[in-house]
Amino acid sequence: MQIILLERIEKLGFIGDEVSVKDGYARNFLLPNKKALRANDANRKVFEANRARIEAENAARREEAKGEAGSVEGKEVVLIRASSNSGQLYGSVSVRDIVDALVATGAKVSKSMIVLERPIKTIGVFDVRVSLHPEVSVNVKVNVARSTDEAELQSKGVDVIDAMFEGDTGGFTEDYDPNAEPGEIPADLLEEGEAQA
Repeated sequence: MQIILLERIEKLGFIGDEVSVKDGYARNFLLPNKKALRANDANRKVFEANRARIEAENAARREEAKGEAGSVEGKEVVLIRASSNSGQLYGSVSVRDIVDALVATGAKVSKSMIVLERPIKTIGVFDVRVSLHPEVSVNVKVNVARSTDEAELQSKGVDVIDAMFEGDTGGFTEDYDPNAEPGEIPADLLEEGEAQA
């Protein structure tokens, strides 16, 4: 379907561009959300008549988003989650969790503004993009940890999973006597009475 864009859409085009998209994308997302018009002669005339107003409104929204960007950019939110010893979360961190944490810090964001490249399923510190406007996006840090102490360590750059396994010594840790017969108890471990007998 041929459409005329009413705002900039990432990977698609800018205001006034006439592009071809799949019918479902146009009918279910772009047209109902007033992000585009069907490309026909009547709509082209309507768009050209209102082009200055549409571009002015877009510029005003962009400036407003730039003003809000300062209150969001660089924020770090901490999410405490249960995980296995390997750092794998029981579940995953959702967009709603990130929005709730950002709103609690005073940021004005909504679910549609959060851009998660892939689901967060492990503990660690992740960069998440927040798109305040199609032309204004900022990054926030999401610190997923099992406790507040762990979150503090992660914010300082410590990989808590590696640190946890660093001190681990696996396997059999008793002294090993290469000359001992299998099943024989080393002489230094025998009781004094047993040694004399």
